Amino acid sequence: MKILKIQALRGPNIWSINRKKLIQMRLDLEELEELPTNKITGFRERIESLMPSLIEHRCSEGCRGGFFQRIDEGTWMGHVIEHIALEIQTLAGMDTGFGRTRVTKTPGVYNVVFSYIEENVGLFAAEASVAMAQALVDNIAYDLDADIQKMREIREQVRLGPSTGSIVDEAVARDIPWIRLGTNSLVQLGYGVNQMRFQATITCKTSSIAVNLACDKEATKKMLGLASIPVALGDIALDEEDLKNIIAKIGYPIVLKPLDGNHGRGISINVKTWENAMAGLEVAKKISRKVIVERFVTGYDFRVLVIDNKLVAAAKREPAHVVGDGVHSIQELIEETNRDPRRGYGHENVLTEISVDRDSEGLLEKMGYTLESIPKKKEIIYLKSTANLSTGGTSTDVTDMMHPENIFLCERISRIIGLDICGIDIMAQNLTEPLKENGGCILEVNAAPGFRMHLAPANGLPRNVAAPVMDMLYPLGKPSRIPIIAVTGTNGKTTTTRLIAHIVKNNGYKVGFTTSDGIYIQNHMMEKGDTTGPLSAEYILKDPSVEFAVLETARGGILRSGLGFNRCDIGIITNLQGDHLGISDIDTIEDLARVKSVVVRSVKKDGWAILNADDENCMNIAKDLECQVAYFSMDENSSNAKKLSKQNKILAVYENGYVTIKKGEWKIRIEKAAHVPLTFGGRAKYMIANVLAASLASYLYGFKTDDISLSLKTFLPGAAQTPGRMNIFEFKKFKVMIDFAHNPTGYSGIEEFLATIEAKKKIGIIAGVGDRRDEDIRDCAEIAGRMFDHIIIRQEKHLRGRTEDNINGLLLAGLKASGKDVSYEIIPKEVEALKHAMNMAEEGYFITALSDVITNAIDVVQEYLDKENEE
Repeated sequence: MKILKIQALRGPNIWSINRKKLIQMRLDLEELEELPTNKITGFRERIESLMPSLIEHRCSEGCRGGFFQRIDEGTWMGHVIEHIALEIQTLAGMDTGFGRTRVTKTPGVYNVVFSYIEENVGLFAAEASVAMAQALVDNIAYDLDADIQKMREIREQVRLGPSTGSIVDEAVARDIPWIRLGTNSLVQLGYGVNQMRFQATITCKTSSIAVNLACDKEATKKMLGLASIPVALGDIALDEEDLKNIIAKIGYPIVLKPLDGNHGRGISINVKTWENAMAGLEVAKKISRKVIVERFVTGYDFRVLVIDNKLVAAAKREPAHVVGDGVHSIQELIEETNRDPRRGYGHENVLTEISVDRDSEGLLEKMGYTLESIPKKKEIIYLKSTANLSTGGTSTDVTDMMHPENIFLCERISRIIGLDICGIDIMAQNLTEPLKENGGCILEVNAAPGFRMHLAPANGLPRNVAAPVMDMLYPLGKPSRIPIIAVTGTNGKTTTTRLIAHIVKNNGYKVGFTTSDGIYIQNHMMEKGDTTGPLSAEYILKDPSVEFAVLETARGGILRSGLGFNRCDIGIITNLQGDHLGISDIDTIEDLARVKSVVVRSVKKDGWAILNADDENCMNIAKDLECQVAYFSMDENSSNAKKLSKQNKILAVYENGYVTIKKGEWKIRIEKAAHVPLTFGGRAKYMIANVLAASLASYLYGFKTDDISLSLKTFLPGAAQTPGRMNIFEFKKFKVMIDFAHNPTGYSGIEEFLATIEAKKKIGIIAGVGDRRDEDIRDCAEIAGRMFDHIIIRQEKHLRGRTEDNINGLLLAGLKASGKDVSYEIIPKEVEALKHAMNMAEEGYFITALSDVITNAIDVVQEYLDKENEE
């Protein structure tokens, strides 16, 4: 077997709109194409022995053991690998279960698709599942446990932490979109101007002054003390002399902790001797130059969580420990404790496995124990100095036991320090009595407190502490999304996108839009190039100034990664023509329609899909849509338009020279097409179709028809506004038009327009694009042969695996098929071809450069025009 390609899909995709996190692996079975599982001796026994849990896979049989039945009957290795990839993720603590395996048109090559929880783990699972399947086929031993452990390690490296993850989960439950910013725990909730950001449990509302204050434990302690909050006695030590003086004031036992420390690092507790105090000072100074020395307060360790100045949870924390039984050693007790199903690697379960480190060994040494020692029955052996859950500690929820005065005290502390999310550490015998009565005190205040102990306590009631965070960031009525209009299709995507963005901008929105020539915010180009994929869409949605997004969405990005957004308000398919076929398993118009339909299938239920009623391939898509559907047509009397009107559907039609909105029998005329500059006086019919789509989208969104009309009349085509889309440059003697047409449908549109142009001679500059089918290249040349008097063939870029001779041969065959005796010449370089055409042009010539490299062509022509104007 051979893996040809692995890619991660991160949004709505051709396999599923709702399952956005999928791995797609293109797999060549090679000789195994001839060997289904029932022809591989012992395969069933070996896979069942290695992964007995696969018996739970129901597969298409729909029953327990269904997958093993399929193996017995005979299934292909791609299907087996799909199930292995799902199961090994589940065994590694990431339960996931969606998969699809489909044969391609290439014999023996399959697309194996399966869901993932963490992308990097999913990618690893793809390769591991193939290696495991090959080992099973070859009857070679395979170390499954090593793969599972590796996946756990990858997950811990890349996953969101428990606190961050809980907030994201709550956002998803509230239908609030989110984007991970980078690889750490910085997350954006919402889109554009409605976004909020947080990292761990620090939010964009968190005061930096409050964070700095909470990190300065001594300053926090003094501020709380001045506010009559009970705090532990103590001071700051820089050296042994300071330590001696502080101990003289407060006495033993003491606690030493770094002033700038966190997560319990460098802390020494219940220190009772000078020798241990000096050792504790040395440990703490490795983390912070200043060390807090406080009176050790006996009692229990409590953590109280206050969000938006309201108490939401309280937990009693206990360090990692074992309880003696008088029989087993400490090491054996640790192993037994770690067998608790609630404990797992890292953060995968409610509790974390207990590991032995220097802290553990130090505590045992103070007790005179080693790991081999056997403690007495019911004797508690603490293995960590702090009660952090990440080191094996446990928590018990005590929220409902808190005395009202303690609740008031904690909420007051959050206001004094100024933290929107505030963790308060308390040492006391209990929280059921006021701290002032039971001698309890505040140890410290934490910015970015962990949520895990409250989300999944070892004992007591779990608390959804992420909910109040979301209530604070997105109170009732505050939007999290911005409007999204997505445009796809074969031709006209960019022009339609730009026109809609122009209309939106004229209606007072700060608009961000993506096109095949760049990313724009308020008409300022941010990035240059073909930016029609998911990363470009995300660029717009991450920008905090954008109020409205208009996104050109091409097939390539959908196939590579899925959509860059979960859903849109309006989705448009301009048309579906035979372009880019034969690439990435997209061989037919029906295949292409399946890709493009991802956009309109991602429209929200009360949103609108806009389809071309003159295109049967578009009409077929409408049958499976769950949203509202509207249409546009160049002929209100076509059979489809008449049928849709009878069904009371909303249409945009070209009738009697007008761009008109029609519903049933009534009409709203928006503007005469000849008055819309983009249509070149109504002569460019395919531009009128783009205007219909854009006008309909704007109308359905809610813009007034008068405002739409004004925007149509003020959208001026040209190299600045619509680069590469019928850009006409007028010289004194001749004209040059540059257009991005690169497929037969695009060429036909140019042919229709040129038929309205009077010219002494029409010169065409054409090229063949290497990744198109032979027939597409020939058809383009055949159309060119019909509409030009002289043709310059050039070929410089986008050979994409072909040779110039091969492409030129197809072009010449197309010219011959046109049935017209058209002259031609071959000038390979685009710039030289353009210059040659302009140098040979006489009075009344009309030059058309059909270019797939827009910028170079526009720059060259503009340079010539500037020189002429200077003369």
